[in-house]
Amino acid sequence: MTFPPLPAYNLSSGRSQAEHRNKTHSSSSAIMQVPLIRLQCGVNSYDWGKVGNDSAAAKFAAATPSDFSIQEEKPYAELWMGTHPSNPSKDLTTQRTLLDLVEDNQALISKDVAERFGNKLPFLFKVLSVGKALSIQAHPHKKLAEELHKKDSKNYPDDNHKPEMTIAITEFDGLCGFRPLAEIAHFLKTIPALREIVGESEASAFESAIKGQDTSSEPAAEAQNKKALQKLFGTLMNSTPESVTKACDAIVQSAASEGSSFADGGLPSTSGETLAKLVARLNSQFPQDIGLLVFFFLNYVQLSPGEAMFLKADDIHAYLSGDIIECMAASDNVVRAGFTPKFKDVPTLVDMLTYSYAPIEEQKMEPQDYAYATLNSTAYTSSSQAILYNPPIDEFSVVKADLRRKGAKATFEAIAGPSIVLCTKGSGYIGVGPTIEEIKEGHVYFVGATAELVLENNGEEEFTCFKAFCELDGNAEEASHSEREKL
Repeated sequence: MTFPPLPAYNLSSGRSQAEHRNKTHSSSSAIMQVPLIRLQCGVNSYDWGKVGNDSAAAKFAAATPSDFSIQEEKPYAELWMGTHPSNPSKDLTTQRTLLDLVEDNQALISKDVAERFGNKLPFLFKVLSVGKALSIQAHPHKKLAEELHKKDSKNYPDDNHKPEMTIAITEFDGLCGFRPLAEIAHFLKTIPALREIVGESEASAFESAIKGQDTSSEPAAEAQNKKALQKLFGTLMNSTPESVTKACDAIVQSAASEGSSFADGGLPSTSGETLAKLVARLNSQFPQDIGLLVFFFLNYVQLSPGEAMFLKADDIHAYLSGDIIECMAASDNVVRAGFTPKFKDVPTLVDMLTYSYAPIEEQKMEPQDYAYATLNSTAYTSSSQAILYNPPIDEFSVVKADLRRKGAKATFEAIAGPSIVLCTKGSGYIGVGPTIEEIKEGHVYFVGATAELVLENNGEEEFTCFKAFCELDGNAEEASHSEREKL
């Protein structure tokens, strides 16, 4: 398989090859094609990660030559792909960090992207392998991130916001956003220990505030509902350790004894049986933790492979189990308040949340066919596809390519921005211009701006890749500052 030649870039100046020759009248400088760079990516070990070879993050990391080897008793949580200084990816051949390459060569990410976001990738691409609950958390919006970083750079290492998108690659479950208010009210009525810990007066005040308007779309009603939810949630989060322990013990006992009848049989969105099992599971991981009580305020979500959800900055969430692709704005800021031994910042969390409430279906994303990928006949006849997950932000989008037969090929049009490609299943070829490389499960490649990209299945099983990218549309600079701040 061959591909047409592409523009070349000067490694030191970032100018195109033609521009460089016109400027210097010399071809002695180091020139390279728009690059296809295989990356060596770092994996982080946290307690909540899956153990040993059960971790997709670990298996993907081990697919690339390095000094990393999987230890069967060790948890592996995250594979990082990008330029974030906490764990920057490296060019496998030269061992230069991708951050160094991008800083030296603006053309790798495009002038527009560099001017908008600085000489770094605007997104951080990850694989998360979740063995037990992550913290109850949210990520600050841009202005708050700047304030937190200035005040406490140890716990808030970045001054950037962190909206993020989650795409399941195995069966996944988690908590995402506040439940519809009527569901929270149901739990206040049917779980005595929950009502007791927030207090009768607070529980009654919440019920009165939302009565008859819990699903209203009127701005005044929504504002009142959010205010009532914040007051109730703040009361819970400021409970004494002794009252949290007492409430958790009572709820665990009720769930065990009542089974499917727990919480009056639960709700259409989460049955009593499911609730009881989750209570036992979460308490076994974090005994007598306030996160067990927060659980009844949040939507329980289950994603099958390929399903996705988007989390704006300031949205509360927690992942419980499964392997996922995660893409986010380039930041590592986390405000935590439960299910964690790490630093907790309850006042900031309670103050920062949006207090948006909605059924979980409204949090999920609907991917669409990606219009800028061309499939060959083998791909069409095998029901191969390229689908786009496109969140409402400028920093990133993700395309998932499923090529379901040997010889199935997808050609992606050149874009004015950088991409990172990860293979999660199967094997094939990846090509940019005359450069063709093998790609198989766990391999990661950086693709420079303006590069047409080709993926082709060369194996007997389905070949799946995820492509994270940034391309600023024509209206990006016209987007209002206030709208960006909301994210």
